[in-house]
Amino acid sequence: MKFRHEFRQTINGGFFAEYESDGALMRLDFFDGILRIALIKDRENLFPTWSVAPDGQCPKEGRDRLSCEGFETVCPEISEKDGILHFEHCGLQFHIELMNFRITAENEKGILYQDRSGLAYNFAGELGDGSVHFTRREENQKIYGLGDKSGQVNKSGRSFDLGTGDAMGFRAEYSDPLYKHVPFYICENSAGAYGLFYDTYSNGRINFGQEHDNYFEPFNSIRYEEDNMILYFIPGTPMEIIRKFNALCGGIEPVPEWAFSYCGSTMEYTDAPDADHRLRGFIERCEENGIRARGFYLSSGYTQIGDQRCVFHWNRDKIPSPKGLADHFRKHGLEIIPNIKPAFLTIHPMYQTIAENGWFLHYADGAPAVFPFWGGFAGYLDFTNPGAYEFWKTCVKEHLLKYGYRNLWNDNNEYDVWDKDVLACGFGKKISANLIRPLFSYLMSRASREACMEYESDTEDVPFMISRCAIAGTQREATTWTGDNYTDFHDLRFNHYQAMTMSLSGFCFFGQDIGGFAGPKPSEELFMRWLQYALFTPRFVLHSWKPGEPSNMPWLYPELMPAVRKLFDLRERLVPYLHSEMNRCIAENMPMIYPVFLKQPDYDREADCFMCGEKILACPVFDEGKDSVSVKLPSFASGWKLRGEGPEIKGGTELEVPCAPEDMPVWFEIV
Repeated sequence: MKFRHEFRQTINGGFFAEYESDGALMRLDFFDGILRIALIKDRENLFPTWSVAPDGQCPKEGRDRLSCEGFETVCPEISEKDGILHFEHCGLQFHIELMNFRITAENEKGILYQDRSGLAYNFAGELGDGSVHFTRREENQKIYGLGDKSGQVNKSGRSFDLGTGDAMGFRAEYSDPLYKHVPFYICENSAGAYGLFYDTYSNGRINFGQEHDNYFEPFNSIRYEEDNMILYFIPGTPMEIIRKFNALCGGIEPVPEWAFSYCGSTMEYTDAPDADHRLRGFIERCEENGIRARGFYLSSGYTQIGDQRCVFHWNRDKIPSPKGLADHFRKHGLEIIPNIKPAFLTIHPMYQTIAENGWFLHYADGAPAVFPFWGGFAGYLDFTNPGAYEFWKTCVKEHLLKYGYRNLWNDNNEYDVWDKDVLACGFGKKISANLIRPLFSYLMSRASREACMEYESDTEDVPFMISRCAIAGTQREATTWTGDNYTDFHDLRFNHYQAMTMSLSGFCFFGQDIGGFAGPKPSEELFMRWLQYALFTPRFVLHSWKPGEPSNMPWLYPELMPAVRKLFDLRERLVPYLHSEMNRCIAENMPMIYPVFLKQPDYDREADCFMCGEKILACPVFDEGKDSVSVKLPSFASGWKLRGEGPEIKGGTELEVPCAPEDMPVWFEIV
């Protein structure tokens, strides 16, 4: 019966239980510290997961969404009285009304989590198409996470798309969607905190208070296109939730130490007709200005045929010897990270071969689907096709690794596919590509990493992967960054909030394009403030595309070089600390930079200062015209030292520290 679904138990497996009503299956899996809730309406189309890998392993073809492998299971005692299930799990008392399967979880403070009254799940289409879930909302709740979402750290009161796009020039206060698809968030309310992770790759919408309905109490909601819903409920403190979530997703891959040093990048050099000369000149300019660089992100201009970009094609007029360029950079202590894209333009020399083999996303008749891409039309490589997956690896080996390029920049991989008629192979189980758009970015990064590992299997060097689009689980394969940001003082502060949001979403190594990728040339003040801030973020890269303006390079303002040089010297001194902290974060599944409230719950959620590792409190200046920093030192440490020197300052002290744009930044170290 619509709106009234009375569930009955069909299986009690000890560490899991199943309940059915009107063709819908609700399954509970009891893991140590986690409850998995699954609503299955279409068993035949229960697509695998690549996000969940509690033992760190996930087959290339994906993992059964209901697998319990790698989890530590527990067996709670479930009792039933008057149509309500009762059991204890994760230190909480659970009550589940079998009528419409309404779940409530309580602790000594009250209700921590509860499904909305009436109907919280879309069992039989009463709530529209796809998956729908409504949960109880407290007016003073706080919401963190969802990947790289814009706005302040606390997302309560906002509504967001679940989706990805090429958001060049995005405004970090309000633009949506951006580049990440991470349907995971932490809700903090009067009874504590819990995390919810929806294991899906489909598009949708999530609401934290913008939507109201006269017939129901205040609620949060999520809607997405996939019919089956797999949900992980993770209670604990916010830090505990993040650690459990990272462990759920299989942990974090190591990052080589050199990647924490300054790495240069600009589209200007590779788009120039004398690209080889300009690139080699970068090393000379660094040496002339006393700047230590350890890497360079090679933008896609090196692949141009005319005005269009053809991945894996070397433009020999611009770069006569790809191997010679790589050797030259490595001789000077720099790695090159070439840009690669998963779309092949119809003019690409390889396009016909890929089409004939059926390796593109395609229509039912096998014809390749084409999409607007970088000034032309292109087909997206279908990484769920085993042949396409291996083809990509072969291209990486033959066109990049062979020449000495062993670190890869996986870019423009948001897959702008909306047409439901476009199909993917699905590793033998065809699926509409629009339902798994962000998954292709993960598989692209994974194939790139595998190619590097196979090609240099005799070395212990860790390949460096970075991907613009990401899903939960990408951190097993690649690092990321916040994409094509905008140059503006206002955006600098919201880029910081975005960084804190990413840290609360399970990301560890990331950063922004320092100085802003798009928009006007940064003013002297903004340029210096962005550098001061970015010193304490894991990725330290200046990258931009500003036609008619000079690129964001350390020597953008020659008169500022003495002050800039000091900042770059400080960054290089911080590299061993940052690399060591990264290794600790990997071992403990923790964020590397994060808001102070993760360690001190009563601290300001929207504070400008943030933790960089376990020992450093970074205190940047985000306001134009300001020449000092106001900070309240966290009380979780008994003593701090300004810039690691001078007298000890007691935790909890409030102070104002002068800091001009040309000064060293303000930071405190735990004594």
